[in-house]
Amino acid sequence: MKVMTALFGPMDAIERAQALREAGATGVFTFEGPHDVFAPLTLASTVGGLDLMTNVAIAFPRNPIHLAHQAIDHQLLADGRFTLGLGTQIRTQIEKRFGADFDQPVARMTELVGALRAIFAAWTTGERLTFHGEFYRHTLMTPTFTPKEIPHGPPPIYVGALGPRLTRAVAEVADGLLVMPFGSKRFLHDATMKRVDEGLAASGRTRDDFGVVPEIIVSVSDEDPHHTSTRQLLAFYGSTPAYRPVLEAHGWGDLQPELHALSKQGRWQEMGGLIDDDVLHTIAACGTPAEIAAHIRDRVAGISDQVCVYQPAPIRVESLAGIVDALQG
Repeated sequence: MKVMTALFGPMDAIERAQALREAGATGVFTFEGPHDVFAPLTLASTVGGLDLMTNVAIAFPRNPIHLAHQAIDHQLLADGRFTLGLGTQIRTQIEKRFGADFDQPVARMTELVGALRAIFAAWTTGERLTFHGEFYRHTLMTPTFTPKEIPHGPPPIYVGALGPRLTRAVAEVADGLLVMPFGSKRFLHDATMKRVDEGLAASGRTRDDFGVVPEIIVSVSDEDPHHTSTRQLLAFYGSTPAYRPVLEAHGWGDLQPELHALSKQGRWQEMGGLIDDDVLHTIAACGTPAEIAAHIRDRVAGISDQVCVYQPAPIRVESLAGIVDALQG
């Protein structure tokens, strides 16, 4: 099984990438947090031998041309081992933090993937760039702005999704799906893959033509005996209405508005106390490295041979190596 895990920022990206490679990780990913999502991967590309992925770059505040250049440059730096992972974020973040538009997110993301494909085609085949959409329009590409060599071709485009409409659309137009870390075996198999199959059928493809990469939250018992940081993380995710379907799949739907109310009051520390052991062990992989690996294998069986290990805070490299060994053994 291929195992990717996170870089948390640019300052130690090279050293951490080297340590993760030595621990057996096959790749590293970044997320849109307090640092730029591309800069750590630029640095990690100097290590060599690692798959690189944005997981995820928030799409709507970025123009497709910007994304296309960043994607091609990292594909070159990674010797063809880069994946462009995109995400929508939620309306509040897009409109209030980024100051960008969020209307019709499914249609907007679908069109953005189409725009990227048109730009990549113009760069790789020389065909005229003529993309006319509702949200994006690209009709000019001159040799001055065309990458001269793309030996590995454009990178695959993966999109993060949880809701049924976006999940189905991703399976219809993208190369792969990034499964959100706030999830469970039941939700992945019964809800997510149902929508994936619908989207693939609409595009005339099968599961063999499409990548599914689950991201799974892990918590090592001897580093956090009560899994406090993981409970806090799950409470943060669970407070968001977009993640209520995961809770509802297990009969815990009422937990979401309770967490949301506490978040509105700024009572962040209390929220983690509402994540009991059932919720914790259903959504996160907790325990020893061997127990974590067993949880991951059980969750993704029959769906994927690649996972992203999500750490609420960096775990010891030795712990990660144990998880990787157990997954690859």
